[in-house]
Amino acid sequence: MRIALDAMGSDHAPEVDVAGGVRAARRFGQEIILVGRREAIEKELAKHDTAGLALSIVHASQVVEMGEHPSRAVRQKSDASMVVGLKLVREGQADAFVSAGNSGGVLAAALASAGRLGRIPGVLRPALSTVIPTLTDHPSFLLDIGANTDCKPEWLVQFAIMGAVYARKVLGIANPRVALLANGEEDIKGNQAVQVAHQILRQLELNFVGNIEGKDLPFGLANVIASDGFVGNVAIKTAEGIAKMLLTLLREEIKKRPLALLGGLLAKPAFKAAAAKLDYRQYGGAPLLGVNGIVVVAHGRSDALAIENAVRVAIEAIQGDLIGAIRQDIKNALETLGRAA
Repeated sequence: MRIALDAMGSDHAPEVDVAGGVRAARRFGQEIILVGRREAIEKELAKHDTAGLALSIVHASQVVEMGEHPSRAVRQKSDASMVVGLKLVREGQADAFVSAGNSGGVLAAALASAGRLGRIPGVLRPALSTVIPTLTDHPSFLLDIGANTDCKPEWLVQFAIMGAVYARKVLGIANPRVALLANGEEDIKGNQAVQVAHQILRQLELNFVGNIEGKDLPFGLANVIASDGFVGNVAIKTAEGIAKMLLTLLREEIKKRPLALLGGLLAKPAFKAAAAKLDYRQYGGAPLLGVNGIVVVAHGRSDALAIENAVRVAIEAIQGDLIGAIRQDIKNALETLGRAA
């Protein structure tokens, strides 16, 4: 496999991006194509032992910065690292693209730039996604988390279909439970788009379990949760903030009490295990679903471990033929709904 990695993407690029690429090349034995400013990449590579590793560089002179307007930036920067990386996928020179850069920029570049991949046939709108840790053996998968703030019912239905494919092919969940994120469990809850999507999903061959509320996200009641990008983004960022707050409060309160401090030392292995399960770096990144190629978006604050695991996600998506499976399931759903109509 050949994985194109945006070496200029993260908040601390190119240092952590290159380090993550080196780690991934060593761990997975696949070719990593580092895309970005050659001189900067070579300087970082010199810090690592790369003997025997399949690493190469494709020069890209420009960078889409985090604060830039996504669509405008990719139009004006045709030689940006994310545009060049996506172009490698489009032209068959890479099997997947991974970036911890501007997520809106990656979406815009995948749909309308020199690196345009376009949409999978039948897909109406691509969706950004994320993995959510749960109290079960499997994480949940939430989409959309920001690409589409206002959604039509048909888009929500397709998000659910694509998420179910990802859960099967990459997360290894044989028959994923699929739900809509709403303000109540009842069928009549949610806005008009959610209510209509609910009725459509009942007609498909999905393990659709209905609506779930935001409070249900950590408990794994559904493996796949479909939402519009506004609600999904607010939900995931609220969850991240609360998790960080609880861990901070726990540390502060333990430090205030000598006996609690002793107990904390005894419980340290348990705390470390819990922190590892909540650590976004272990999940690496999440795919941009619906575009006609494997594209994985990592968090901007990613370190080398997160980049390494984002590459792992891309490899697993390739191995599971994620694009082919989404194409087939979307086609099957359109045929089913056509017959139902």
